[in-house]
Amino acid sequence: MKKLDLTKEYKQYYTAKNKPELVSIEAAQYLSINGKNDPSSKEFTENIQALYTIAYTIKFMCKALDKDFTVAKLEGLWWYDEQLYKDVTPEASPALVPRSEWQYKLLIRLPEFVNTAHIATAIATAVEKKKSILSKNVSLHLIPAHKAVQMLHIGSFEKEPETISQIIDFMNSNNFAKGGHHHEIYLSDFRKTAVEKLKTILREPIA
Repeated sequence: MKKLDLTKEYKQYYTAKNKPELVSIEAAQYLSINGKNDPSSKEFTENIQALYTIAYTIKFMCKALDKDFTVAKLEGLWWYDEQLYKDVTPEASPALVPRSEWQYKLLIRLPEFVNTAHIATAIATAVEKKKSILSKNVSLHLIPAHKAVQMLHIGSFEKEPETISQIIDFMNSNNFAKGGHHHEIYLSDFRKTAVEKLKTILREPIA
């Protein structure tokens, strides 16, 4: 039985250069969970755990049906109340918007053969057998095909504004308008990787 690896199947999606570039992103489906809290908080960690609990439950369900796959990289959509912080530029927002005010949607990309029935069964299983109450908050999220400006960020999350600034400059020079929430793809496991070696794709959808 061949195991599907989404990072290889959609190599372009999980690849970025160390300079801003315009890319076309295909439509895809994801497991998702929403939150609004500091990324260093217990709540944030528990949301990640709930998301992975469902992802692996679905994986083993599909493996039993001879449709095994590798659980994909963690991703996140990030935003804040732009009316409350209307004078804050995108590149300055990580420093000027309190971490507790950031809203997010954590994501894990799913194979096309996974459906809502799989997800519902996995949630019921996680709640009953693993006592994962937060799993009830996991749902299916669809992102349509779109264009975006992206760049590979290497290093700590605290230094992301330097990379975001380059992305915004590229967008402005090409008259691209923002078309959605800031998107991050965590190529590295930040629990196990040295801060200076972290690799994150930073992506800004354009209208």
